[in-house]
Amino acid sequence: MPHALVVDDEADAAEMMAAMIATEGFTVATAGSLRDARRQLALQEPDVVLLDLMLPDGSGMQLFEDAKALANTEVVLITGHASLDTSIQALRMGAADYLVKPVNMKQLSGILSRLIKPATLQAEASTLLDGLEREGHFGQLWGRSPAMRRIYEQILRVSGTAVTVFITGESGCGKEVVASTVHDLSRRRNRPFLAVNCGAISPHLIESEIFGHEKGSFTGADRQHQGFFERASGGTLFLDEITEMPLDLQVKLLRVLETGTFMRVGSTQLIDTDVRIIAATNRSPEQAVRSGKLREDLLYRLNVFPIHLPPLRDRAEDVPLLAEHFLEEISRREGQPRRWSQQALARLQAYRWPGNVRELRNIVQRAYVMATEPVIVDDCLPTAEAPLPVMSGAPVLQIRVGTPLAEVERQVTLSTLEYLGRHKERTAATLGVSLKTLYNRLKEYATVPMKDSESDSETTTSP
Repeated sequence: MPHALVVDDEADAAEMMAAMIATEGFTVATAGSLRDARRQLALQEPDVVLLDLMLPDGSGMQLFEDAKALANTEVVLITGHASLDTSIQALRMGAADYLVKPVNMKQLSGILSRLIKPATLQAEASTLLDGLEREGHFGQLWGRSPAMRRIYEQILRVSGTAVTVFITGESGCGKEVVASTVHDLSRRRNRPFLAVNCGAISPHLIESEIFGHEKGSFTGADRQHQGFFERASGGTLFLDEITEMPLDLQVKLLRVLETGTFMRVGSTQLIDTDVRIIAATNRSPEQAVRSGKLREDLLYRLNVFPIHLPPLRDRAEDVPLLAEHFLEEISRREGQPRRWSQQALARLQAYRWPGNVRELRNIVQRAYVMATEPVIVDDCLPTAEAPLPVMSGAPVLQIRVGTPLAEVERQVTLSTLEYLGRHKERTAATLGVSLKTLYNRLKEYATVPMKDSESDSETTTSP
């Protein structure tokens, strides 16, 4: 049976917690001081130590001074109140998580269910670093540049803790991939990872989507709805483009982070939440605060462990590796292998990549579609001065002057889709958009009636 040690100078609280832990299938010992704790550690190595920071003969932090005593033991801090200082303290000391008094049984049970030996985490880290040297990737992240190696070090440092992570970087850098990697290496890996783009949800619906709602709470609410906090229970919630979240909802998010509870829209009942938050933005957080897009107090609460992703232009040495990886993926999926010429790789590496990794992936897809030979030459690729070439032999779409831009986009998208035999991936690559964007457009077009102006356009074969 797994073994736990509760270190708390309040005897009643320690015994109550020991009884709760015993119901989870643990044997439990208690200690009321640092001296007692060291004696218990010498008698039997515990799988987990629940450690109160305030002890009669010193601070609980002093237990960390003997690295060997806790080398293969999880440590969960016990604190009187949750705060930013507590989160930072937990991280610095290497604690896996922390509990707020009075201890909530549901939260305690969740922590105990996620226990993973530190030696196991260290072995996983070694495997990932070996893969980095052999193949050039760290999990789902690709690149061997010094800038990316620093990112990997940060991920390894923070993934084993429970603290909040704030990822910044330009659009297309891979912030969601970083968040997913942190989750995959965390103790929450067997629970959901949900990603929410705060800028893609209507301001009128975002509160309901995040916190859920009760039946009848507003017009159209014909049933109870579980929000992202409930659906991600025990796992990780990734809030992308957090600066696009309405300010009144930022207040409610801050309250969840501070209290660990929330209410569905239309309800007065508090619900406990056990979710790790990872937030991200492509803006400067400080500038977002100055411009009124992000609450300063929320920034402090989210920015416990910041990770800044470099733009692709600042790690140009990774471009050939990424291009080879994306091309191999497409070749395997399409069943027709292609490879890069050296000139093509050099041209890719010289490009500035304003759209970052997302743009590179789209251009690789387009180059694969346009290539007529097994070797992709640089004629298919962009330069810093020129856009991608147009597909030769493609039909020409004639549109009347004055047609709304949204209608032009619709006609070009649908015509390209038909020309490419309704192959969605090739269509997305040709248009220079992500496959997700294409699906969103097609879904929108299916729900919006055809405009009369469509009859004003015609497709002709180019000479």
